Amino acid sequence: MKACFMGLGYIGLPTAIIAAKEGGVNVIGVDINPSVVAQTNAGHLHIIEPGMEEMLQEVVRTGKLRASTTPEVSDAYFIVVPTPFKGDHQPDISYVEAATRAVIPLLKEGDLYVIESTSPVGTTEKMKDLIFSERPELKDKIFIAYCPERVLPGNVIYELVHNDRVIGGIDEASTKKAQEFYGRFVKGTLHPTNARTAEMCKLTENSSRDVQIAFANELSLICDKAGINVWDLINLANKHPRVNILQPGCGVGGHCIAVDPYFITAEFPEQAKIIAQAREINNYKALWCAEKVKNAMLRFELENNRKPVVAMMGLAFKPDIDDLRESPAKQIVSAVMQNCNNADILVVEPNVKSHNVFKLTDYKEAYEKADIVVFLTAHTPFKTLSWRDDKVILDFCGIFKK
Repeated sequence: MKACFMGLGYIGLPTAIIAAKEGGVNVIGVDINPSVVAQTNAGHLHIIEPGMEEMLQEVVRTGKLRASTTPEVSDAYFIVVPTPFKGDHQPDISYVEAATRAVIPLLKEGDLYVIESTSPVGTTEKMKDLIFSERPELKDKIFIAYCPERVLPGNVIYELVHNDRVIGGIDEASTKKAQEFYGRFVKGTLHPTNARTAEMCKLTENSSRDVQIAFANELSLICDKAGINVWDLINLANKHPRVNILQPGCGVGGHCIAVDPYFITAEFPEQAKIIAQAREINNYKALWCAEKVKNAMLRFELENNRKPVVAMMGLAFKPDIDDLRESPAKQIVSAVMQNCNNADILVVEPNVKSHNVFKLTDYKEAYEKADIVVFLTAHTPFKTLSWRDDKVILDFCGIFKK
C-alpha cells in the first residue's frame, strides 16, 4: 500500500513516520515548504519530538518514506494541514480544500481519502461534494472518512500507536476502509461512527479541556483577590474522591485547546454559552498576567529608583516542547516588552535555539541576573532552580506553587 500525507507538521509528519515504520506503508509526505521537504529527506526532524528523528532516519534509509512538494498517485490520501481562522474566529478550511484539490486528479476507484485536520462539523461532507463535483465518475467508488488525532506533544510515538481513535466515514463502507488502514499501526481501539460525529468529537474533547482549565484559571483570579494560595487550595479540594481540578496557568495555548472551541462557538453561537465563556476567561488570564508583571516592574522602579531586570521564563504553550503556536506566554512577553520603558527584559525558552523576534537567554543566567522572575511555562529545567527571597518571583505556572 502507498499512502500520501498532505502536510508534514506536528501531526502529519509523525503519523507518516509511524505508518511507514509500524504499518509497513510506503509513504509520500507532501509539504509546501521546500525546507521541510529537504530536511525530511535528509532524515532531520524539523519539530521536537523525543525518539522520532531516529525513526525518521530509519524509514528514509529503507525507502519507506519520502518527502515531496507535490502529491503522487497513491492508494490512500490523508489531509493533515492547518485549519486557521479568518476574522472574528471564523474557521478557515481553505488549506483543507487546497490539499483536497491537489489530490483530486490523482484519485482512482477504491482509494481512501481521510481528513485528520481539525475541522468544523460538515467539512468532510463538503470535501466529498467537492471531490464528486470534480470527479463525478468516482461517486460511490472511493472511501471518504474523518479521523482526528488526539496525541500529547512529547509522547507522540506512544500515543499514535496506543491511543483509541474515532473514525467516521460518510458511509459504513468508508468507516470500515479507514479502520483497516489505521489498524495497520494503531493498537488502541478503533471506534466507528459517522463523519459529523467524529468531527464534533474532536472539538468536544478540546472544548471540555478548555472549560476545565478555565475553571482553574478563574479560581486563581479569585484566590489572588482573596489572599489564598491557589495551589494549596486545589490540592486540598482534589482530596475529594470525585473532584479533579486542573492546575491554573497563564492562559491556554497550542493549536488545539486554544482554537478548537471556536469551531463550535462560530457555528452554534446561541447554544455554546459555557464554551464561549471559557475561551474568554482563558484569554483574559494572559492579559491579567501581563498586567501583574507591569505592576511589579513599576513597584520595583518606585522602590529602588532604577529599572528592573526582568526574566520572562518560557515561550512555549506547554512544558518541554518547542511549540509556540497560540502561546499565552509569548503573548505576555510581547505585551510586557511593548510597555517596558527601556527595562532590561531577558527572554528564556530552553527548547528553542533562536527566535526571529526575541533574543534568547540561558535560563540560569537569566535567573541569576533578574530582579523580577516571571515563570510562564513549567519547563523541567526551571524546576531545578531554588527559591530566592532576594527576587520578586511571579509564578504563574506552579514552579514553586507560591
